[in-house]
Parts: sequence; C-alpha cells; structure tokens
Amino acid sequence: MVTDYQAAWPLQFAQVEGEIRSALVGSRFALEHIGSTAVPGLCAKPVLDIALGVSALDEVEAFIAPLAGIGFTYRPGYEAQIPDRRYFVREAGPVPRVHLHAVVLDGTLWRQHLRFRDLLRQDPGTLQPYAALKRQLAAVHASDKSAYTDAKSPFIQHILALDSGRLQPAPAPARVVLPLAAQDPAA
Repeated sequence: MVTDYQAAWPLQFAQVEGEIRSALVGSRFALEHIGSTAVPGLCAKPVLDIALGVSALDEVEAFIAPLAGIGFTYRPGYEAQIPDRRYFVREAGPVPRVHLHAVVLDGTLWRQHLRFRDLLRQDPGTLQPYAALKRQLAAVHASDKSAYTDAKSPFIQHILALDSGRLQPAPAPARVVLPLAAQDPAA
C-alpha cells in the first residue's frame, strides 16, 4: 500500500494541475499538491492528493461537469464525514489515482493541509516519525485503507496542535543517575 517516495510525483501533479486549469478555465480557484506525495523523501500510497481552493463550496457545483470531462468522479457521499469538503476521484491512468479535495480557500481544511505538508517538508524530526508510523500502519491495516487513514489522524492532529502552540512539546525524559552499587566483597 505504501511505497518509497517517487521523484515523478511532483511532475505528475504538474500534469494534473494543467489539466484541471484547462478544464476550469475562466474560474477562480487555487491548486496545491498536498498529502504525502507532496513531501520529498516521504513514503506514500501512490495517490496524488490535490487541494482545490474556492471562495465558497457552492462554487464547486459548476466544476462537476468540467472535472468529469477529464475523468474525475464527484463523490458526494463523503460530505457526511467531512461537510466542509467536496471530494472528487480520478482512477489511475497515465498518472496515479488522484484525490481532489475542494475546500474553502484559506479555510480551516485548506490551512491544515498546507501547514502539515509544509511542516513535513521543513522538519526531519516530524517527517521521520511520520514515515515510520505510515509504514507500521500500512502493515497493520494492509486491507483497510479507511482504518489506515483514521489511525494516522492522532499524529497529524498532535503535530498541528504543537505547531499552533496549543500544546507544548513533551519534555525530554529526565536523566536518572543511579549511584554505583557497593561492591560485594564476597564477589
């Protein structure tokens, strides 16, 4: 389920970005490569995650047909889980599977996706434990993508909370220096 980082992922994002921009020409929106394939050196499922930022979610209705024209399927069933997102999927073809997340530009989901991506890009101390967690969870939840995704959430939320200052990093464990045991003269 999880593979090593592929240098082709940013190029594949650029290709899909161009297709989306052409399909939605004349519309106002922003696109960002998010998720693990957007982080150099991070293992990932071979899925390109893209944030589509819009002024208001009701604008997305006009995007459904043009996006369908380039292979995206609108998945409204996921709105019950994440009401502040409109979700589209394009199955793998010349590029890997694509998950397109339409969210409010500069809204909470937009900021969280970009901030977590940027923290992973900037901080090996965050990237390395996250990569280890992803590999562990991929092994445990090999046949359950939803459980894999859900199990990553506490780590992501913790990192975002630390970054926002709502949590303080855990203090380093205190070093305990034990006195040398008295030598047993019988030994």
